Amino acid sequence: MGTRTRKKNVADVSIVIMAIITVVSLTFAVVFVVLYIAAAKTAAGLRSENEQMQEELAVTAISSDVNAVNSDYSDESDIVLPSGQSSGNIDELLAEREHEVEASIKQKMKELVISDDGSPLKMLRAFFPENLIYYDEEEYVFAPVDESLKMHNILPENLVENDAGEMEYIENGAVTSHKGMDVSKYQGSIDWDKAKNDGIEYAFIRLGIRGYSTGKLALDEYFEENMSGAAAAGVESGVYFFSQAVNEAEALEEAQFVLDSIEGYDVRCPIVFDVELILGENARANGLSMEERTDVAIAFCEAVKEAGYTPMIYGNIKCFTKLLDMARLEDYEKWYAFYDDYMYFPYEVRCWQYTEKGRVDGVEGDVDLNVAYGEVWE
Repeated sequence: MGTRTRKKNVADVSIVIMAIITVVSLTFAVVFVVLYIAAAKTAAGLRSENEQMQEELAVTAISSDVNAVNSDYSDESDIVLPSGQSSGNIDELLAEREHEVEASIKQKMKELVISDDGSPLKMLRAFFPENLIYYDEEEYVFAPVDESLKMHNILPENLVENDAGEMEYIENGAVTSHKGMDVSKYQGSIDWDKAKNDGIEYAFIRLGIRGYSTGKLALDEYFEENMSGAAAAGVESGVYFFSQAVNEAEALEEAQFVLDSIEGYDVRCPIVFDVELILGENARANGLSMEERTDVAIAFCEAVKEAGYTPMIYGNIKCFTKLLDMARLEDYEKWYAFYDDYMYFPYEVRCWQYTEKGRVDGVEGDVDLNVAYGEVWE
């Protein structure tokens, strides 16, 4: 027994070591690819600069020749580049520029590697700002940023984590963002007065869901309690519905279910259409195409708008790059989910869900926290 145990321990240790070596190798492979691509881009840029400098030099030389005819003198030493350097220093300038770029890349790599999140994903995002990059189905997805869409004007340096670990948007020394949370039956009974005193201005309350396998519509068990409690405490409320509609008819059915359920409540914040994917092969809406899912979202939002409420669409980076056609959804507010201390998203958003592990007085356990930009809903 003792010999077999030692052999097994040695085998286990070997497996662990091999796993670590594999992870480290993959990480360095990604870093190498990033450096190679960045260097290639830099080299191309340098070649372009060189060509431009040569053209400017030629133009300068021609101008000098013309001046020589008019003034009866010409001296090659008088030819000066726009940068203030003589033509004989072009190679030296390019070599210096290459060195600066290489040093800059190395410094950036060093900063990313030793940061709290020294992941390949974060490094890729830093070097490819023209793409939205995420990991999905065991591969890195590079989704090109669509410059034709509405972009937000949120400045990264204005997003600040306060002493309580909560994100705030600060302009000219004043907090201009609004603190909110979203809740469902999983938070249980909430002391809404305590939540209000803890700075909660608004809450998105789950109204209900459509079953991902049965397709049955169901009201959240704590919906009525949460709506009444929020109203009594003076917390503005919106609602969200977890959709599994597979066509426009079902989306309209979901919208009507929501509208019927909020009768008697003062809903000033948006009514949100949640179109997340369900992990599992039997989720009824997972097979929708981008066009079909976008049709479903529009049908729901238009029904909400016609009823006099503000529609909003909730999603993460995958939802807004792979599942939905953003170009067709410009008229609706967006609620973006991305859990970090920076908002990795270029497009216009109204609300950012930045953590699922927030803490709020009056709520037992973890709760999603949100930052709303601009004026709070009235």
